[in-house]
This record gives sequence, C-alpha cells and structure tokens, in this order.
Amino acid sequence: MNDQAKQLRSIVSKGNKQAKTIAVVSGKGGVGKSNTALNFSLELQRRGKKVLLIDLDVGMGNINILLGTNADKSIAHLFNDFIPLHGIMELGPLGLSYVAGGSSLDELIHLDEEKLNFFYKEYEKALYLFDYILFDLGAGASKSSIAFILAADECMVVTTPEPTSITDAYSMIKHIVSKKSDLPLFVLMNRCEDIREGEKMLIKFKQLVANFLDYDIKKTGMLPNDKTVQQAVIRQKPYLLYDSDAPVSVAMREIAENYLIKSNELNELKPLTFVQRLKRLLPTRER
Repeated sequence: MNDQAKQLRSIVSKGNKQAKTIAVVSGKGGVGKSNTALNFSLELQRRGKKVLLIDLDVGMGNINILLGTNADKSIAHLFNDFIPLHGIMELGPLGLSYVAGGSSLDELIHLDEEKLNFFYKEYEKALYLFDYILFDLGAGASKSSIAFILAADECMVVTTPEPTSITDAYSMIKHIVSKKSDLPLFVLMNRCEDIREGEKMLIKFKQLVANFLDYDIKKTGMLPNDKTVQQAVIRQKPYLLYDSDAPVSVAMREIAENYLIKSNELNELKPLTFVQRLKRLLPTRER
C-alpha cells in the first residue's frame, strides 16, 4: 500500500490545463452504466490519458467489485475523516486511478460547509493531475446527482434499446436540458442485440430529443449484447482486459475514439470550473 500511495502522489501535474469532468448517468438502473464507465475509463487510460474514476453511485457503488479489488478507503473517508484525495485513491489496471464508493451521494446534501470545502479543495488539486475525471453517478435524477451533472463539463447518458430504458433516458435528458441547455450530452446505447438496429434506435432517439427538446445530443456509439460482459463480471475483470478481441471490447475502443474526436471539438474555455459551478448548485448546512 505504501508503494501504491507513493505512485499516486508521484502523478505529474499537467501545468495549467484542467481535467475535463464527465458525469456518467442513466435514467434507470440495470443498464450497465458502471461497467461502461469503468471500461470507457480504461480505454481512455490505454490511449495515454490520465484518468480518475470516482464511484458515487447512490448505495450501489461497485467499481471495486467489477475490478475484483478490496479498496481500503472510499469516498466516505474523504468526507467523514478528512482524508486527502490521494489517500483514498487506488491504482487499477493500466494505471487507472479510482475512488471506491461507500457513501450515498444524497448524503452530500447534508454535509456541513467544512466537509464540502475540504472536498472542493481536494478536487481542485486533482483537476491539474488528470486529463479526465469521471463520476459514476446513481440512476435517476436526485437533487445531489443533478448538481454534479450540471456542474460537469460533459455528461454521458447510458441507455439500452429497451423501451422503458429509452423512456427513462429521455426523461433524464429532458430534466437536464431544462436546467442547463448548453451542457454537452453524449448518449451511449448499451446491450444492442444487433448493431445496425442499435444505430437506428440511436438515430431515432436523437431525432426525438431534437424535435421535442430542441437539443442536439451527441451519438457516442453502440455496445453489443455480448456474453463476454457477463463472463468478465463473474471473473471480476473488465471486459477490455478479459477479452480484448470480443465484439464489446472492439466496440468500446471505437466509442472512445469517437468520443475523443467529438469531445476535442468542445474544448472551448469554460467561464467557471467544476468546483465553482458545484458550489452554486450544492447547498451547505451549518455544523
């Protein structure tokens, strides 16, 4: 553990360039959001990006389970025990940094100013250590998760072709757009039985959002309903590493490449940082 902590502390600062904060969400549970966030993060890391994945899934934190690791610390230790971010980070495959779940995000609404300020301070340090910081948020639109989504630079919505999943994803996007119409939204279609049908569904969904919400979502891509995913979960190994030639792994590499192209087109200078935006959205209470 000492060696791991030493490695984490030795991450070199990137100068004045700040990390891009991405909120990974879904309209409903059970669509493979956390597994998608993990493998997407790993693929970005494999492409030479410095990535930090923070598990904030409400009551369902499972990134360490998917990795088959036992994290000594979680995000709860930062808030409750004032342990610095580098002290709760773990090193995963390919050098991916991650923070395990262990505290309901809704609890953040009840944090006092001292605890939230400590989080803000630690997060601002991380902004200069990584290229991308991803929040794996819980399904649905709780008050606290919406605050993190609206404060993020970008949001990735994970859905499936299932009608109820599409409906819930649309409701989530409608809620987000009603509060922040300029937030870049990427949509990823998971568990497609047929990639061509998945593409058609994604196009229809894009048109639906454009027609009724007057918003242009960005198509990130489709992931096939591949048995490799279940096999990898059972063995507690990311599918990208379990079988790099599996259809789902090939598709994830294409999605990451597609995302980087689209995301690079959105590199305009933000007037406020993630922390500045979150401070405006997340209320504090007195001790």
